Amino acid sequence: MSNISLHYKKTLVQVLFANYLGCMSIVAQDIPRTYVAHTTLETITIDGKMTEPAWQQAKWSELFKDIEGKKVPTYETRAKMIWDEENLYFFVELKEPHVWGTLKQKDTVIFYNNDFEVFIDPDGDTHDYYELEINALNTIWDLYLTKPYRNGAHVLNNWDIKGLRSAVHINGTLNDSRDIDEGWTIEIAIPWSFTTGPVGKTTVPKNKFWRMNFSRVNWDFDLTDGRYSRKKDTKNNYLPENNWVWSPQGVINMHEPEHWGYVYFSSHEAAVDTVFEIPQDEHIKWYLYELYRDYSSDDNRTIVWKKDGDQYTTKSKLILGKSISPRLETNSFGFTIWAKSPFTGNTLLVHTDGKFERIDYENQKN
Repeated sequence: MSNISLHYKKTLVQVLFANYLGCMSIVAQDIPRTYVAHTTLETITIDGKMTEPAWQQAKWSELFKDIEGKKVPTYETRAKMIWDEENLYFFVELKEPHVWGTLKQKDTVIFYNNDFEVFIDPDGDTHDYYELEINALNTIWDLYLTKPYRNGAHVLNNWDIKGLRSAVHINGTLNDSRDIDEGWTIEIAIPWSFTTGPVGKTTVPKNKFWRMNFSRVNWDFDLTDGRYSRKKDTKNNYLPENNWVWSPQGVINMHEPEHWGYVYFSSHEAAVDTVFEIPQDEHIKWYLYELYRDYSSDDNRTIVWKKDGDQYTTKSKLILGKSISPRLETNSFGFTIWAKSPFTGNTLLVHTDGKFERIDYENQKN
């Protein structure tokens, strides 16, 4: 990576962080969407087409929504997932009358084209998560983030998903404005080992869940001599992009991982129906992040905390029929917001850097 490129991407991170602070809002947590990804014994050929029976049997996700959950997107987007002992597979269908793309260099800023994006937080603590972006030219940007931008993310742009395979199929013609396209499809295989360190052991999350979300960036376009480009206004500024997602964020920011959906990896094949219910403690976790976002907003706080000894308390909230009484602790290093779960006995905490922690009930007894 050249010094110019590195400087540019560092600047981009700073801009994204500033934009985040500008659009930060305190919103309650809507219930995230869920998806059950079934296992398969079939060999999956990555060609951008849904030809294998395993794909035919897998269920589609719900149609994507606007990122805030308020508007219906102009074009439809939906996805499927399956897995085997080696890889996690994605198949995505994007409806679009004009399929275009210009970016061909890996790890460039792909969302300056229409793109599809995958976000993965395996342990659900909102830190150490992964992002993958892909455009209609099958150009990839894969990156690793130590934490969200709101918490001072360190972004590794030169990190790669080793063994990643992807393919794009165009249902129409690419970069040809003379006709109307149906859209494009994407097929991706990500090895489970992408989360494993140099001396670690890869673990397949069989019958477990990961926090994940998908985003589609779609731009209005201009045509100049038959060439596509992002549309500009009368002052020569680019118009804002459309952001369409699987599980709505409630805010125009994909980098609040506590809003992401839940993907459960069933050990059964698609022929066996599997029901996944979000664990009860997750509902408490959403509330703790609502409190966290409010307390982190400094001058814009709306939630009142009252002194109680060396801690602070606020009003209890009824969650799934149980009263939850959160606590706030402050010190010279920051703060922690926590609550004890009446469902499991676990203590759930969100620290000043936004990282979630769970102290299991059994460990508290020792």
